[in-house]
Amino acid sequence: MFPGECVGIVGETGSGKTTLVQHFNGLLKPSGGKVYVEGKDLGRPGISWPELRRRVGLVFQYPEHQLFEETVFEDIAFALRRQKTVPEEEIESRVKSAILLVGLDYETFRQRSPFELSTGEMRRAALAGALVQEPAVLILDEPTVGLDGTGKEEILREIETLHRSGRTIIIISHAVEEVLGLTDRLVVMESGRVLVSGVPSAVFTFLLQENKLTFLVPPVFRLFHELRGCGWSLPTEIVRVEEAILAIDRQLGRARLSSGAGN
Repeated sequence: MFPGECVGIVGETGSGKTTLVQHFNGLLKPSGGKVYVEGKDLGRPGISWPELRRRVGLVFQYPEHQLFEETVFEDIAFALRRQKTVPEEEIESRVKSAILLVGLDYETFRQRSPFELSTGEMRRAALAGALVQEPAVLILDEPTVGLDGTGKEEILREIETLHRSGRTIIIISHAVEEVLGLTDRLVVMESGRVLVSGVPSAVFTFLLQENKLTFLVPPVFRLFHELRGCGWSLPTEIVRVEEAILAIDRQLGRARLSSGAGN
């Protein structure tokens, strides 16, 4: 993947999504093949695994289950304190920046117990715990799972803000439509292998043509695919409802103009 890119990894349960990303920061070692991160072959000697894990942050599914300190501040600061070389004033500065990055108010939340937060707030506090190490790559495993509608909107908004700031992000998700507005590229996994990779519209076209994992294809894309087969002149890159409405309005407008000219 490229710096600043947001990539979505999707596929059926058990297809290997989480296993794949756990290779990116050395939690798992490949039994075959090679894994390169920032140009380095992780199979070669001399890799600093602590440094790699600071460079590649991984936020697990249900990360709020990993919160354990007495305050939000101490939970987020935990990874920095373990390094034993980060000055206290720098810890405070970085924790404050991380809390603000995930959309929480520093003074309101710093002394709160993590266990008094809502699920969405806990999820964002856990995300701040990864961001405080200033990773070059941030991996999010099912970041919206278990959240209600409002919680999903909030966490997706924070991820979008991180992406716009230029951070490189990898998102694992079973809910493809939730992350379409964020991802530059999709990777579809099947039985531990990459089935297809590319911009979302190209991936969805491939899945429909090959009749594989079609449940991943958003209904609006499937509808446009069928309408084009019926002779409608519609864009091939439409994947979101808002874009689809505008495209249909334009198509109907052209049809009305053509009908009027014929009269």
